[in-house]
Amino acid sequence: MDDAPANTAAATALPQAELDRLTDQLIEKLKSVFDPEIPVDIYELGLIYKVDVSDDKDVAIDMTLTAPGCPVAGEMPGWVRDAVLEISDIRSCTVELVFDPPWDPSRMSDEAKLQLNMF
Repeated sequence: MDDAPANTAAATALPQAELDRLTDQLIEKLKSVFDPEIPVDIYELGLIYKVDVSDDKDVAIDMTLTAPGCPVAGEMPGWVRDAVLEISDIRSCTVELVFDPPWDPSRMSDEAKLQLNMF
């Protein structure tokens, strides 16, 4: 009898292959959003801190900005949400701006550093 709740939960969980496919699509969409002041996408800049996908395909994203006073601070979460919602399987998306830990250039990918000649 104790196994029933676990079996029910496992039956409704996203299969790993589906989660992998959604992860690839999410990364692709996050890479389509750019910080207007820096010619690199927000994913490679390291502005995405966390992406959670629920079994119901609700996405919750924690992201930051290169600087708290960024002129697009009010708009960028909406750009991210709109990009993610282009994935037909996603039911909803919430984007939270967080500033802890503060962003710094060490969060950038090697690809971003190459694009900005920072090597």
